[in-house]
Amino acid sequence: MYKLILKPLFDISLSLTGLIIMSPIFIIVMILLMIYNNGKPFFLQKRPGKNERIFKVIKFKTMNDKKDVNGNLLPDSERLTKVGQFVRKTSLDEIPQLLNVLKGDMSLIGPRPLLVEYLPLYSEKQKKRHNIRPGITGWAQVNGRNAISWETKFEYDVWYVERISFMLDIKIFFKTFFKVFKSEGISQKGQATMEAFNGNN
Repeated sequence: MYKLILKPLFDISLSLTGLIIMSPIFIIVMILLMIYNNGKPFFLQKRPGKNERIFKVIKFKTMNDKKDVNGNLLPDSERLTKVGQFVRKTSLDEIPQLLNVLKGDMSLIGPRPLLVEYLPLYSEKQKKRHNIRPGITGWAQVNGRNAISWETKFEYDVWYVERISFMLDIKIFFKTFFKVFKSEGISQKGQATMEAFNGNN
């Protein structure tokens, strides 16, 4: 009942309300990033959603597109702009994903949508993270975010998928605000964001 009917209704109503309330912040951040990113405030990338269906996630663009002499993108730490660093630290870069929720690609709460190239690297158990819509925040995000290992993150994702409930979502929802306020787990130690997932050991 909750998973199939109530959760999608909550997603739509809360996302629409959130976009309306945060529209002034949305506009200000968009303008600042347009200035710092040569007129490109948004970052769109293909990600796997429920049942591994591919969709385009939309986020605020926190990194520029600077490349080395060979045409390869510079490391994340060198492309992260000052405005982008603030936007990432405050998790404002996630706001545009409310549009993904309204489109039905994502949920407010669920496993984070990761890169398409990771799909062949998951174990059978880890693939369960795609049994539901991905989320803007989730159990892994309020229990370490990018500061934990990939294996631990996937364990949290599957744990959530197997125990999804209204009370668990409420707990994650409020813990998210606490984590954002404390700016915890934004990046992995020694990384600007988090190192790539290269498969299980």
